[in-house]
Amino acid sequence: MNNNLSEREGFASLVLRSRSEGITSKQLMMALEKTPRSQFTPPAFKDAAYSARTIPIDCGEYMEGVDLSVKMINLLGLQPGQRVLEIGTGSGFTAAVMSRIVERVVTMDRYRTLSEQATQRFTRMGLSNIVTVTADGVGPTSGESTFDRILVTAAFQEMPRMFADRLVSGGKMITAIGEADQPQILVRLTKIGSRFEREDLFPVRFQPLLKGCAAVL
Repeated sequence: MNNNLSEREGFASLVLRSRSEGITSKQLMMALEKTPRSQFTPPAFKDAAYSARTIPIDCGEYMEGVDLSVKMINLLGLQPGQRVLEIGTGSGFTAAVMSRIVERVVTMDRYRTLSEQATQRFTRMGLSNIVTVTADGVGPTSGESTFDRILVTAAFQEMPRMFADRLVSGGKMITAIGEADQPQILVRLTKIGSRFEREDLFPVRFQPLLKGCAAVL
């Protein structure tokens, strides 16, 4: 099948599924349309680019299904002018989509290979407002003080209270909480004063957030 036709059909199907989930943001849909997901997908899995299945990528990592990615971005409530911190660059797809809405995205991954590949994709797409960092995301973020939004595609065992200092007042964070082998829940945390207000969303299955950069990859 023609690649452009396949991309258009995949995107159209995603839009319909998103609408059925109550996701109607024109801003988000425009950002998704401008960011062909097949350009972030390994060649062997391009036909699954717009599916809900997870897709393996280098370094033993994976891309979340596109439906989950869209849900998480939508839950952040992104607005122009915002600064976003993403922990878990992966293929770079989510950062690329968010960068088309907000002012600046700082995306981190503990695997240098993934960070470099994502940077190459951002450059090819002309996305100059993304900073890619090889780091675990747990330590200090050099050059950036606070963020309006934080997205973590990994699970914490308990409330990540240390991240409250990285958010502006009223800022929001999307992440999962739960043990690796136990039920996990996606949560939206809103900074109120010096604490988090927690909103439980829906069950997910993420890898635990690991400390330190990968020694080889």
